[in-house]
Amino acid sequence: MFSKILIANRGEIAVRIIKTCRRMGIKTVQVYSEADAGSLAVEMADEAVLIGPAPAAQSYLLADRIVEAVRQTGAEAVHPGFGFLSENAGFARRLRDEGIAFIGPNPEAIEAMGDKISSKKLAAEAGVSTVPGHMGLIETPEEAVTIAREIGYPVMIKASAGGGGKGIRVAHSDADMAEGFAAVKAEALNAFGDDRVFLEKFIVDPRHIEIQVLGDKHGHVVHLFERECSIQRRNQKVIEEAPSPLLDETTRAAMGAQAVALAQAVNYDSAGTVEFVAGQDKSFYFLEMNTRLQVEHPVTELITGVDLVEQMIRSAWGETLAFEQKDLKIDGWAIESRIYAEDPYRGFLPSIGRLVRYEQPEEGEQNGYVVRNDSGVREGDEISMFYDPMIAKLCAWGETRAAAVEGMARALEDTHLSGLGHNVPFLAAVMDQDRFKSGELSTSYIKDEFPDGFHGLRPTQQQERILIATAMAMHEVIAEQDGDPSDRTDWIVMIAQGPGAGTPHGVELSYDADEEMILTLTGGGDIRLSEIDWRPGLAQFRAELDDEPFTAEVKRTADGFDIRHRAARVRVRVLRPHVAELYARLPEKVAPDTSKLVLSPMPGLVVSIPVVVGQEVKTGETVAVIEAMKMQNILKAERDGVVKAVGAKDGDPVAADDVLVEFG
Repeated sequence: MFSKILIANRGEIAVRIIKTCRRMGIKTVQVYSEADAGSLAVEMADEAVLIGPAPAAQSYLLADRIVEAVRQTGAEAVHPGFGFLSENAGFARRLRDEGIAFIGPNPEAIEAMGDKISSKKLAAEAGVSTVPGHMGLIETPEEAVTIAREIGYPVMIKASAGGGGKGIRVAHSDADMAEGFAAVKAEALNAFGDDRVFLEKFIVDPRHIEIQVLGDKHGHVVHLFERECSIQRRNQKVIEEAPSPLLDETTRAAMGAQAVALAQAVNYDSAGTVEFVAGQDKSFYFLEMNTRLQVEHPVTELITGVDLVEQMIRSAWGETLAFEQKDLKIDGWAIESRIYAEDPYRGFLPSIGRLVRYEQPEEGEQNGYVVRNDSGVREGDEISMFYDPMIAKLCAWGETRAAAVEGMARALEDTHLSGLGHNVPFLAAVMDQDRFKSGELSTSYIKDEFPDGFHGLRPTQQQERILIATAMAMHEVIAEQDGDPSDRTDWIVMIAQGPGAGTPHGVELSYDADEEMILTLTGGGDIRLSEIDWRPGLAQFRAELDDEPFTAEVKRTADGFDIRHRAARVRVRVLRPHVAELYARLPEKVAPDTSKLVLSPMPGLVVSIPVVVGQEVKTGETVAVIEAMKMQNILKAERDGVVKAVGAKDGDPVAADDVLVEFG
């Protein structure tokens, strides 16, 4: 077995690989850019080598630097993780030529499957169902429009060398096609160094289901069942689960067999994923093959008990698979939530900066579920604009899907981050939705369920009880610590989700023989609050409400508390009855008018501002293009108007809410 492996990646996947190597008794070398000098992966590895400045094109994407680090440290193999050089056939071939093991598939398999156009042709030859489309290269927007009309809208524009949700647009018209074609080519060139583009029919209301395959160098290939990855935003997976709630045993077996047949057709070894687009009627079509470890691999590990990183290492060493297809079984259900540094309340825009607080849920077996948290950052770390804004992959396993969903919701409750925007409230909202719980998923789920963006959810009746109890308990703890406890038993708790005083709830406070808090709600029965774990300064309030544990995120304010339970975020005030009457008379704040301003939705770089002062602009016309986190964001006019001022120029760095264009 290898004695030392170099990890040519960063962040949580580097940490993930180090953990398996430690268990196997293998030493690790971590390469890092200047931006990652103080990272968790660098701290955990046995050795670390600086390979360049922060931009990936000057560090993690430079094969010469990686090979130099291998020679410098005496590593015998390279694990590329995912992204960067993980699907670069030239890199894999160079390592092989230099006698360095590549912990991934052979370069010929990468080459065959890495190009999205040739891979579809190979899939069809191997008997795999494929989506109708145009597999040849397309050079101009005019040619793209002509082909799209032949296929029939809607049509998906995809980068041939794409992956990770980048380099993809859906066009519903000729205008969409012309604009999207240029945007995809630009993104593809920037992210992959390859601007080739192809088109395929967009399946309406589709699901994204993928099959995990695993092979060795002796011709053996198995599949480890499926993952459902339909909850996506901008073609980027957000929530994944295994198995899929759509599939039956017959469809599962058919998809698995096709995935294995494709892998065998290209002599595939190591871990890989065959992705399918599936209809609600269980029809399925080949999408692409990812010749690497997937971000969402933990859910497969949780339901099969197979360590995929370990199997990749053993395959690269030349070992035969230690199990056959008949030995693999699905055990329970697992869900993964990708926690990103992005602000769901601002259209999921990237939110870079320092992770001031990061409290993670306890891993391992909990009350009816199991938690796993793959994270590459710690409290105090910087989320850089140079890389994907992922903070962690939070996973929950349960014996049933319902248990896994509830376990995930509880694990999200126990996650606290501050210092930057994050999507934990949104992830919690999905877990609480009846549609998600039913398993009726599609890749348009987020667009369907949150058509006007995410603004949180209104508290349910049970959540109102949690919010009232939390505020009352905090109010009493603070009064006790301040040496000013009140003998008052009658209170008004006001819950406001926006401007204004909010909804009043009458509460009678008492304690039982065990000194547990009893709250009697006007017209709502009693609440018993026990096992209270909170003191002033803590950002999380933990307790049991009627013997059911919960966690709320809390912050003390001048006149009350900001409390978030899952997706419900509110201001709660505990008031004497006569004070509550005065609050009810306060006027609501009026939001400032920004309708004539086009603001930068995120920190980034201005790619272009194609308007000038005095120009008449129509609704829907592009007024600015901002690049952040390797994605181009096109900003369009929301109404007709005349440009009064332009606040930035091409190439300028901008912060969130900087004025880009002002209309008269």
